[in-house]
Amino acid sequence: MTAATYPTRTIRRTRWLLAGAALGLAAGCQQPLDFDLRGNFGEAMSTSEAAQQAVAPRPQPDNRGVISYPGYQVAVAERGDTVVEVANRTGTDPASLARYNGLQIGDRLRAGEVIALPNRVAEPSPATGALGTGPIQPPSQVDITTLAGDAIDRAQPTGVQSNELPQAQTGVEPVRHKVQRGETAYSIARLYNVSVRSLADWNGLGRDFAVREGQYLLIPVPDTSAPATATAAAAPAVATTTQPGTGSPTPTPPSASQPLPQDTTPAAAPAAAATPAPDLGTTQSGNANARMGYPVQGTIIRDYAKGKNDGIDIQASAGSAVKAASAGTVAAITSDADQVPIVVVKHPDNLLTVYANIEGIQVKKGDSVSRGQSIGKIRGGNANYVHFEVRKGFESVDPTPYLN
Repeated sequence: MTAATYPTRTIRRTRWLLAGAALGLAAGCQQPLDFDLRGNFGEAMSTSEAAQQAVAPRPQPDNRGVISYPGYQVAVAERGDTVVEVANRTGTDPASLARYNGLQIGDRLRAGEVIALPNRVAEPSPATGALGTGPIQPPSQVDITTLAGDAIDRAQPTGVQSNELPQAQTGVEPVRHKVQRGETAYSIARLYNVSVRSLADWNGLGRDFAVREGQYLLIPVPDTSAPATATAAAAPAVATTTQPGTGSPTPTPPSASQPLPQDTTPAAAPAAAATPAPDLGTTQSGNANARMGYPVQGTIIRDYAKGKNDGIDIQASAGSAVKAASAGTVAAITSDADQVPIVVVKHPDNLLTVYANIEGIQVKKGDSVSRGQSIGKIRGGNANYVHFEVRKGFESVDPTPYLN
């Protein structure tokens, strides 16, 4: 793999936004890291609405652990299960099941962990412990005529019987998300505007909310009954209707014999002269006001793109020193899903810099660093680059105007 093709073809989109933003909140206060981003410090964006949004419970699997939708099927592991045991119970090839989910055949699973099935197996039915037959369908797609016809066909020719129609399995098919390198449960929860707790409950994640590359996650669906209940509870009381002629007295209408009182309202003050807008061209001119140095001398292999890449990726020789772009204080040191360190430095004027995909950290939280001070080094192998972000408060900004 060459350096020319590496940045454009093999670097997957990583969601450093979560790490930089959450740590940015921590940089401004002494509170613990708000990894679920439910806090709202200053002008920071709040995800409390997502955290409070009611979600529907995950459907119950059948005796094999299978939950079936029109587009895919998943299996829910039981306590002590291995990949082989889930495969045997669902009639799936163990090697294919492990490979499809980024696992090894002998891996032990958590109770309630969701495993995507690589091929379709027999549909759940009352014979397998399911409430109904077939995949879970949206209510609008349930064929009531077919259900009724099947019930009639099963009726005995003699005697009058009351046959209950088979229960149709209805519900919303969740989005199925495949975890990419660098993603975390927190970044995925923010992506779909759900709480990380509901994401963990639906997918049987551990207490640390860890996810792995190649894992499939079901995105919780909203509880459609919750908004109606909330709306009914919030409905204002009906006002009491009074009969005509009762209640407040009718005001006396104007009369020609009694002129209206003179208007004593003071005249409005003259508008203040508008202050001319400052000429930004005289104060901002590209890199003229640059106040930071490049964290490493190398080649920019990926530019800033808002919403796609919240910083720039700079490639350099493995082991090269990664330096603080400007003087500041180390706000936090954390790591991504692959345990690769991320360092956040707080600077004056509500600025933060983020240094990700590095190793050999040489500073600790709370340290004061000077511009050009080494904080770590470039990793080896094909990942020999540093991901660098500049954040104004909570939002990422293009680092280029800040660098010289």
